[in-house]
Amino acid sequence: MSLALYEALTSAPDERARARVIAEAFERLEERYPHLPDLATQAHLRETELRLQKEIEQVRADLTREIEQIRADLTREIEKLRAELKAEIEQVRGALRETELRLQKEIEQVRGEIARTKVDLLKWIVPLMFAQVAAIVALVKLL
Repeated sequence: MSLALYEALTSAPDERARARVIAEAFERLEERYPHLPDLATQAHLRETELRLQKEIEQVRADLTREIEQIRADLTREIEKLRAELKAEIEQVRGALRETELRLQKEIEQVRGEIARTKVDLLKWIVPLMFAQVAAIVALVKLL
């Protein structure tokens, strides 16, 4: 094919005929290889590779920023929850202290009531014991 093109160009009588031969050669080339315009050269591939690398780096930077933002948001949220939990724990501790104090007061009241009951029982038992002893002594004298 190259040889036929060469012979046609050298045998062409003028520039116009040569231009026509070249145009026909391009036409035959396009007919024979219709996908030729779609072929990529090394330069095209390198350019595409560089563009993709740039886009990958941009996506990586965007993801890094988003991850850092999410970490910061989570850290703030965790700190907020910790503060809320500390406040709730302190409320529970306060309630426990109040309950403990109330129970201690109730225990002291019960102890006081037991002591009063003990004194009341002694007030009755001691005279009853003396009365029993006197009754026994009286019965012994009678016998």
